[in-house]
Amino acid sequence: MEAGRKIEFDDVELLQRLGAARIDIEREIGRRIIGQREVIEKLLITLLADGHALLVGVPGLAKTLLVSTLAEAIDLKFSRIQFTPDLMPSDITGTEVLQDDQTTGRRQFEFVRGPIFADVILADEINRTPPKTQAALLQAMQEGEVTVASETFQLGRPFFVLATQNPIEQEGTYPLPEAQLDRFMFELRIGYPSAKEEAVIADITSSGPAASIESVLSVEDLLQFQGLVQRVPAPPSVVEYAVRIARATRPGEDGAPDFIKRMVSWGAGPRASQHAVLAAKARAALGGRPVPNLDDVRAIAPDVLRHRVVPGFEAEAEGRTADDIVAELIEHSRSW
Repeated sequence: MEAGRKIEFDDVELLQRLGAARIDIEREIGRRIIGQREVIEKLLITLLADGHALLVGVPGLAKTLLVSTLAEAIDLKFSRIQFTPDLMPSDITGTEVLQDDQTTGRRQFEFVRGPIFADVILADEINRTPPKTQAALLQAMQEGEVTVASETFQLGRPFFVLATQNPIEQEGTYPLPEAQLDRFMFELRIGYPSAKEEAVIADITSSGPAASIESVLSVEDLLQFQGLVQRVPAPPSVVEYAVRIARATRPGEDGAPDFIKRMVSWGAGPRASQHAVLAAKARAALGGRPVPNLDDVRAIAPDVLRHRVVPGFEAEAEGRTADDIVAELIEHSRSW
């Protein structure tokens, strides 16, 4: 643990409370969501690290239900925005409406808040809307505020954006710009359930209404846990490893492995190493540990890097994906 930075007694108690809260949250989510334990853990890590996540999976995998259930379990205000080709930025942020003042008889503009003014935002099928509208999320995700008609409005805390994307249906979609992708701490892949899990899902969903969810965590507790993650000390070795693995994805970097220089056309920027350190700290705290280690960085590295690494022509010719390249890099990093 770093000199001058240590976990205080109150933070030890917070760590214990976080462990109990995790059990309660996973229990409530499990009332509706079968399986997907790793995805649920990564969503909790993102939330604790005050980040945002992109969920990628084929239709029918309960992505929307998972996000709304998580919001219910933590007593968060949930807002779902269905992204469509005709969606306008004002449909997200809000707009000014001309209103009559009953007391003075005058007419004046009044700002009507859009659906982005919530705790948890589900941007459903985000790649179905043009870049101009996608960009409406940029300021909100990075700065925690929106600007409408020269006036800036602060968003509340917590503020958690989860966007979904269909990986197989490309007609009528708009690829997310790199600047937008870089705002997401994680890109999480949701796969098919096992045969046993799918049988349970088919039985439950055909046997009546969905189970009710009890709120087991307050907003105040969540904000305390987010503050705890910020205070968790990251050893120099963890920070150096996170930075080195992010820099190693850049083909122009002197220390990049040969396969990166050959396979990658564009690597991860500095935000990747920042997110890797934060996510490693959140993973350690979620596991009841006061200090993260290298295994925490390795565990979250694929989710931090896969959307920030752009494979080159040679990788495409060999059928290598960003996931393949990142997995090879993580294995290569064990020899550092």
